[in-house]
Amino acid sequence: MDHPEGGKHSIKRGLRTCDAKVAGAHNCWEHHMAIDFSVDEEFQEQLDWMRTFVDEEIEPLELFYDDMSATNWKKAIAPLKQQVRDRGLWACHLDPELGGQGFGQVKLALMHEILGRCSTAPNVFGNQAPDSGNSELIAIGATPYQRETWLEPLLRGDITSSFSLTEPHYSGSDPTMINTHAERDGDEYVINGHKWFASNASNADFILVMAVTNPDNPPHKAASFFIVPKGTPGLNIVRNVFNMHHPYPGHFRSGGHAEILFENCRVPVENRVGNEGDGFVLAQKRLNGGRIHHAMRWVGQCNKAFDLMCERAISRSTKGQLLIEKQMIQDLIATSSAEIRALRLMALHSAWVWDTQGGSKARVEIAELKFWGAQVLHNVIDRAIQVHGAMGWTMDLPLAKMYVLARQMRIADGADEVHKSFVATKRAKGYTPVDFGWPSQHIPTRKAELRERFAWLIDNEMANH
Repeated sequence: MDHPEGGKHSIKRGLRTCDAKVAGAHNCWEHHMAIDFSVDEEFQEQLDWMRTFVDEEIEPLELFYDDMSATNWKKAIAPLKQQVRDRGLWACHLDPELGGQGFGQVKLALMHEILGRCSTAPNVFGNQAPDSGNSELIAIGATPYQRETWLEPLLRGDITSSFSLTEPHYSGSDPTMINTHAERDGDEYVINGHKWFASNASNADFILVMAVTNPDNPPHKAASFFIVPKGTPGLNIVRNVFNMHHPYPGHFRSGGHAEILFENCRVPVENRVGNEGDGFVLAQKRLNGGRIHHAMRWVGQCNKAFDLMCERAISRSTKGQLLIEKQMIQDLIATSSAEIRALRLMALHSAWVWDTQGGSKARVEIAELKFWGAQVLHNVIDRAIQVHGAMGWTMDLPLAKMYVLARQMRIADGADEVHKSFVATKRAKGYTPVDFGWPSQHIPTRKAELRERFAWLIDNEMANH
């Protein structure tokens, strides 16, 4: 039978409208864009070289990291850094005019998946934290003086930096709450405040600090960033904060996570990055791209833990069976495999959105990636430890150290709960509330609205059954 009326029918109730101009609505698939994570053959050759280079050169050397002085470690990785430069892979996160390659986020993500297997590999490739993020932030607002004095030496690897935002008595996940102030005094700013968890601060040549400059402005336009050189009077590093990674007093080769007091610390106006009030925007630009890189490094870490887990499962026997024959072990492996693949696809999709639509359009995807990825990283490593039993808990394997750092990731760069709140709020804005009464998919209401449309097909006896 032909439909007696013909044409198309639609009923709009409380469902999501995908063309809504709201954050998060771009997630809908009516963009009609093919999602493509492929790379050209030349870049694939670079990735293949990186994998071999990390596995055969950097990872073996890293085993002796704690047995070398800082001077000898620098000497050991210098020729490796040169090989990376010769391959055109140094500081790839930056534009060519800044000494990088100008790679998009998808290519960077695929690179970081490889670098993530080894904690010292990012340093050899010139994109270690916090220097990589700091260089991106400075590059956005740098004056010619800042570029020559701080940015270019940082990119060459001649100096190191620290990032100082978090404060002990205010929520570290909400930069608008910071209390450190920088008051203008002629050609200088006077900084006063209390910071902690400033990565690498005890070793850094300069600290990039966020401080309130315009307290009367709206919170997101109240703070600015400043470059504070090492040794500046009033810059007082109180201590390196002991934590799960470094629980006891001892040598902090990496620079640790410092507690800092800024006490009438004076810096010239020319050390302010960008305009007054740009701090929050600069911080977001620094963090969002870095979160994609972190997530793909987590994929690398997960794959390393997964490799160890599977090797153990097919090698170790108990009660007359290999571990791989035990259903509970099979569950750990299968769940880990699925979660790793989901994490990898989430990270690559976030990178693709950034490359095709811009970083601001990827904020929701990146927030989802941050909390989901940190949980997957933690869970996969935890399962690998469990499969190894007592050995997994020892320092005879890399899993214990990986586990400690994985736990940190659920807090660093914003706690899980903050990202979940942001995601839920933004996603919900893409929907239209019902005006009154039943939900949009309430079956009796929908049938009543559609009954006339399909009356010619409805058997009254069946409808009343």
